[in-house]
Amino acid sequence: MATLVRVGNELILELSIWEKLGALHNSPRVSVDSVEKVEFIDQLWGPSTLRGVRAPGTALPYVVLLGTLRGRAYRDFVAMKGRGEGVVLTLCKGPFTRGIFTLSQPKEEISSLIA
Repeated sequence: MATLVRVGNELILELSIWEKLGALHNSPRVSVDSVEKVEFIDQLWGPSTLRGVRAPGTALPYVVLLGTLRGRAYRDFVAMKGRGEGVVLTLCKGPFTRGIFTLSQPKEEISSLIA
């Protein structure tokens, strides 16, 4: 699944070629300064985490969700595979309001990338 990496002052959610095809989007980039909050969630699939309408992207409930979730005043980028733990990055600027992805790295590593 997608991995979060830091290059200089940017965070990049690196997607595989198949994830890029499914999301209809390249690997999203945001500045480290734009991260307001990092949350580690036990179950990503649910109304407390997911909101809006998927457009564009790919979805098979509880299996995979890739792409953009849109609402009136927000756009969330989602890269989720299977059930389980995940990360929600709340952003204050950039093309997306939140980045939601399956946890494939240790929590400490993700926290250290943002600090």
